[in-house]
Amino acid sequence: MRVYIGFDDTDILDSEFGTGKVARRYERLLPAGCRVWGVVRQQLLVDPRIPYTSHNSSACVVVEVADPSLAPSLLPLAIEHIEKSSAAGSDPGLCFVCAGDKSLPALTIFGRLCTERIMTQADARQAAGGSHLSGHGGTNDGIIGAAAAVGLTASGWNGRFIEFANLREFSDPVSVGELAIKGIRAVSLERDAICPAPGDLVRTKGWLRPRLWGHEVVLPVMPEGPGRWESMGEKRKKDKP
Repeated sequence: MRVYIGFDDTDILDSEFGTGKVARRYERLLPAGCRVWGVVRQQLLVDPRIPYTSHNSSACVVVEVADPSLAPSLLPLAIEHIEKSSAAGSDPGLCFVCAGDKSLPALTIFGRLCTERIMTQADARQAAGGSHLSGHGGTNDGIIGAAAAVGLTASGWNGRFIEFANLREFSDPVSVGELAIKGIRAVSLERDAICPAPGDLVRTKGWLRPRLWGHEVVLPVMPEGPGRWESMGEKRKKDKP
C-alpha cells in the first residue's frame, strides 16, 4: 500500500535547505519493508497576503509499504523528523494519510483550492477529517500546505518529482530507453506528438524533474533535432527543492 506524508513550512529565509530537502531526507528513517516511491513538490498560490519562505511550495513523500501493518510506525518517525529538521522560527506542518482513506477526496479538492485562493488552517482541518494533520511550531500554518501536498499528490495529476529513482544521478543527456527502465516516460509536447524512441537522447540541462501525470512519472520534452529532445523546465535560482 501507499502512504502519503505531506511536509510544509519547515524553513526560513536564511535556512541552509528547504522543505523539499527535509522531505527527501525522511527516506533515511524508513524501516525494512518500506521504500520511498517518490517525493513530489506541489506549487500553491503565490499571493502577497500569504506568508511563505520563497515560492509557497510544499512536498509529499509517497512511501510504498509491503505490509500494511507497518504503516502506523511511519507516523512517529515523520513527527520526530519534522521536529528535528525544521528551522527555528518556521511554522511546520505534517499530514499523514494512507491510500484509500476516506479523507483523500476532500483533501484533493482542498489542495486544488490552495492553488487558486487563500485557505485557512480551519479549512485544512475540515478537509483532513479524521486523518492525521499536525502543526509543530510557530503559527502551525504549515498544516495548510502539508494537507494540500497530500491531496494533490494522491490525485495523481499535480506536481513535479524532486526525488524518483535517484534522478540526480542520471547522465545529461540521457536516453529515452534509460529513463523508461527507471519508470520515467518521456512524452512529446510538440504539435505532432511524435513518440520519442528508446535510442533518442534527452538533454535535461542538469535538472531532471518529471511530472506526476495520470499517476505516472512523465517527463515532458520538446524536439531539438533528429533523435534529440530537450526536457521542459530548468532550475530556478534560489529554488530550494
